[in-house]
Amino acid sequence: MEPNQKFKIAILGGTGKEGKGLAYRWVLSGHDVIIGSRQTEKAQVAVEEVLSLCSNPVSLKASTNEEAAQEQEIIVLTVPYAAHRPMLEIIKSFVPGKLFIDVTVPLVPPKVTRVHIPEAGSAALEAQEILGEDAKIVSAFQNISYERLMNNKEIDCDVLVTGTDKESRELVLGLVQDAGMKGWDAGQIENSIVAEGLTSILIYLNKKYGVEAAGIKITGIPE
Repeated sequence: MEPNQKFKIAILGGTGKEGKGLAYRWVLSGHDVIIGSRQTEKAQVAVEEVLSLCSNPVSLKASTNEEAAQEQEIIVLTVPYAAHRPMLEIIKSFVPGKLFIDVTVPLVPPKVTRVHIPEAGSAALEAQEILGEDAKIVSAFQNISYERLMNNKEIDCDVLVTGTDKESRELVLGLVQDAGMKGWDAGQIENSIVAEGLTSILIYLNKKYGVEAAGIKITGIPE
């Protein structure tokens, strides 16, 4: 990712907490973002919420998930796990030639503090099965809470980035930095099982210790 490079990003299921948080961070850094939803009206409500936090003009608009995926060059999926496979089937034809970022965590309510491993191995590997071996897929942002994203404070949490190829991971590491965080190349997409599973542990820690935004930090690596 070149310095100051700006992208057209579609956040599908972007009306949820994580989607709005990422949209807020990315539009502040100058990216062109579309929040997608099943209904444009619902997406517009999310857009207005994000815009209310922005003091300067930004590039943010609402659309349906399908239209957002078709229009933008980077597709980010932030839906609950129950909607993961259906959404992938819907947008499959729009993914070729684009970067696909999967933020989905395979949580199975009500036991969200227990790690659930999908049959494919992880949500990201499930996406690869559906989208095809040639799809450029990166798994990231599972361990960052909405509360940390939706404000201007420094985020003292790190992001593990796994994916199908080094080039795609490097691009997403740039987007992590643009969102105000430190990212780490955590290897091939098979390693996504670890970051996804950590989310259940962090939810447990939040409940156990009465906090809202437990996160992770990687130590021992010189800058």
